[in-house]
Amino acid sequence: MTTDRIWSYAPDSGLVEGQDLTGFSVDASDGTIGLVDRQAAPEGLAHLVVDTGVWIFGRSVLVPVGVVTRVDLDGRRITVACTRSEVKAAPRFRTDSETRDRAYLSEVGAYYLGLTATA
Repeated sequence: MTTDRIWSYAPDSGLVEGQDLTGFSVDASDGTIGLVDRQAAPEGLAHLVVDTGVWIFGRSVLVPVGVVTRVDLDGRRITVACTRSEVKAAPRFRTDSETRDRAYLSEVGAYYLGLTATA
């Protein structure tokens, strides 16, 4: 997977172009992560900001859409190709300004790209 692919949905993910995913549940391979709080694609770097609720102390996480394996529009669920602990170990998301910070997004992309390379 190239670096660009980590920021793009897989063609077979089930995403409908322009679909608002806010409020969709996000599931890892071993359980639910949280709900999509918002989605963005600054400079083509598409990602989801997921509110984890109490799972990791109310923290949100940033997930590049390249790890999305399935979008179930009817069930309002998104499945990602990683575990809960892998998401928890990702570079920490602190503020909304990081969704436009190229250095932070590069760090996140490299982390998730490393996960998909070993999958």
